[in-house]
Amino acid sequence: MLSARNLFQEILDDDESFRLFCSIAAGGESQGGWENGRIAALVPESQRALAPKIARHGADEDKHGRIFNALLKKRGLRPAEVPRETDYTMLLEKHGIGLAHEQLRGEERLSERDIVTYLAHSRVTEQRASEQMALLRRHFADHPDLGRAVKMISNDEDNHLAYCHEELLRLARAGHGRTIQRTLRECALAEIRVYRDVSLAVMDHMGRILGWPRAKSAVLAAGIHAVYAYERLVGWRRMVSLEQPERRDALGGPATPEPGFA
Repeated sequence: MLSARNLFQEILDDDESFRLFCSIAAGGESQGGWENGRIAALVPESQRALAPKIARHGADEDKHGRIFNALLKKRGLRPAEVPRETDYTMLLEKHGIGLAHEQLRGEERLSERDIVTYLAHSRVTEQRASEQMALLRRHFADHPDLGRAVKMISNDEDNHLAYCHEELLRLARAGHGRTIQRTLRECALAEIRVYRDVSLAVMDHMGRILGWPRAKSAVLAAGIHAVYAYERLVGWRRMVSLEQPERRDALGGPATPEPGFA
């Protein structure tokens, strides 16, 4: 039976597919850590109170990257080179989503509008991350190797999503409401296209590593296209709504250390 659990289990059981999975995840998380670190350093004076929370966000992402690399090390595996077509964060930037890396490499202070762009981008991508980690948590919370990592990262992603909701609502009350809604919609529609393309690329690489028959690969590709069609029609709306989260001030403290995997 072709289920999400069986598919993930097949990827996790093979060293080469597991190596690619963790390498893609580690690369994306580490890139997110760098981006948030630079944004925290460049926050405008009017939003200086946000800097510690943005820095905490970046520290969490860095931690997640270390966790995936530790999982590789535990299995005696070295990180794989991440194919460009599977690089989610790079492709989002290429499509103009979020703040450009060239801008973040500079020393000029960001504007309030830049902070709105950053938070809107994060609200959309953290929705995706929260959902993906919830799926892994549902199926692998008790896994002897992955369980602790999945639960910790899933909790962090939920915190990140709550933080984005809370801060965007604050900025909407301060007069940025129309800009926020427009930016959220643009980010969501671009993200679902990038997510479709990356998903197809990842499944193509996994299929070649695991020797999937053509029929299985075709079914998976059809499923990815079906998800995209749904998200293009109505599913994107879940990524643009804003509501006061149950977790308040979710990034108000220090990052929790990652668990050991020795």
